[in-house]
Amino acid sequence: MTRIAIRPYSFRDAERLHQQGIHPVMARLYVARGLLETRDLNSELTGLLPPPGLRHIDAAATYLADAIAEKKKLVIVADYDCDGATACAVALRGLRSMGAIVDFIVPNRFEYGYGLTPEIVALAIREKSPDIIVTVDNGIASIDGVAEANRCGIDVVVTDHHLPGDALPDARVIVNPNQPECGFPSKNLAGVGVMFYVLLALRAEMRKRGIFDAQTQPKLDALLDLVALGTVADVVKLDANNRILVAQGLKRMRAGRMHVGIAALFRAAGREARRASPFDLGFALGPRLNAAGRLSDMSLGIECLTTDDEGRAWAIAQQLDEINRERRTIEADMQETALLLLDSYDPQNRTTISVFDPSWHQGVIGIVASRLKDKFYRPTITFADAGDGWIKGSGRSIAGFHLRDALDLVSKHAPSLIDKFGGHAMAAGLTIRATALGAFTDAFETVGKTLLEQHQLERIVETDGPLEPAYFTTQFIELLDTQVWGQGFAPPLFCDEFRVINQRVLKERHLKLTLEKDGRRFDAIWFGHADSLPDQARVAYRLDANEFNGVTRVQLLVEHAEAL
Repeated sequence: MTRIAIRPYSFRDAERLHQQGIHPVMARLYVARGLLETRDLNSELTGLLPPPGLRHIDAAATYLADAIAEKKKLVIVADYDCDGATACAVALRGLRSMGAIVDFIVPNRFEYGYGLTPEIVALAIREKSPDIIVTVDNGIASIDGVAEANRCGIDVVVTDHHLPGDALPDARVIVNPNQPECGFPSKNLAGVGVMFYVLLALRAEMRKRGIFDAQTQPKLDALLDLVALGTVADVVKLDANNRILVAQGLKRMRAGRMHVGIAALFRAAGREARRASPFDLGFALGPRLNAAGRLSDMSLGIECLTTDDEGRAWAIAQQLDEINRERRTIEADMQETALLLLDSYDPQNRTTISVFDPSWHQGVIGIVASRLKDKFYRPTITFADAGDGWIKGSGRSIAGFHLRDALDLVSKHAPSLIDKFGGHAMAAGLTIRATALGAFTDAFETVGKTLLEQHQLERIVETDGPLEPAYFTTQFIELLDTQVWGQGFAPPLFCDEFRVINQRVLKERHLKLTLEKDGRRFDAIWFGHADSLPDQARVAYRLDANEFNGVTRVQLLVEHAEAL
């Protein structure tokens, strides 16, 4: 079941923002999203939270400045997703600009799994001979890997944003807004954001030492296109601090002041950088980078982000685009199999989904879990064969069901069931024995039944209510586009009652509509939906400026509709 709801907001708070010069509709959109002060609309770098608020960041800066002075060799150990790749590129570019000797290694997800493991430490020693390992977007759970590095005489600096387990690794320094006793007001920094903050602190330390002054110091704002991409692609909450990072990165892209790899990814995706939006980063650039980590090796993606050679960047971007096409084909096949396997699935009596097929690709199960979660609106884990009798699962969750905590509960109830697990509220991964799938499915369902109420299993499309007729304009759409919308700061979605004047199906997949309200007619399209609507419907929609033959017109992008 899906139903349309309207976000509540305080009329008085919206009126106060309006009186402070905010557009009336924008004021109500902001208040409905918890933004009550005009200062939270600041998208200038001066509005960023200061680095010293991050626990141990000054110790990290001092340690890295000493390492650079002593010409120690740093090796970045990255994660194989878009956040990990951008964090690695930011670390490499930023540390090199401050004189560091630095290289990187990124685990192949199929061979080594996630994070700084003892095997990755051995690989780093064999291939890169590090004096110091710096983790980006991983490391907070790498207790064994850090212990192995220490045993080999290698210090580890952990930079991460994931939630820690019961114990912390014995690293030289840990910078993570989510570690215990860190009072940093934004817990939502992505891995790339944490690394960017470490560079800000390091630069300040090097200024203090007289190595740089305001004129000679490296310009770290040049890295903000990478920070914006990793932040949006990792689907972290866009709080006020993250919105500044993303807004500044988008501003650079629109002005053409981006790294050649980012420009090449825009071109490969057929998007225009001068009109860059969070949507482009999350749905066009991010998936192309992620495809490398999913199907082959993320070092290709990292090279794309670290090369300054336009020709090389373009060649890699085309390769990444090709890998992404392959990923889409694999995903479509897997989804078809999953729906066949779930043919008799009864959402009335089940609160979770666990599904496995031996032919599935480990690198794509997360996306398939996401699609199934969207379709059934149930916490979903999809499993793929990991060899030697093991299977790997990737899960996606729904609002109100913390997936990592749910897996923790499963492992507490049945200690021998899960080999290892980790993740966030909305996404997590785990490894179990193939023979334990049935027992896991039952245990996970039991946790689902315990934690989820019936009303939480109903999908609610949250909207901002009706939109006054005066604002169905391209000018208003331009105003909406000045703000950074995304995870935790939802893009505006309006809902109104319309008469359906006509409708037809395009390419057997999309519903093209003409809708009427108060005597005005609007073009609308519902992508991926082919079932017709009744004559009168309540429609949840986004505004879109549709350009055709040089003319720009307002079009409604339908998200959901229900009969009146």
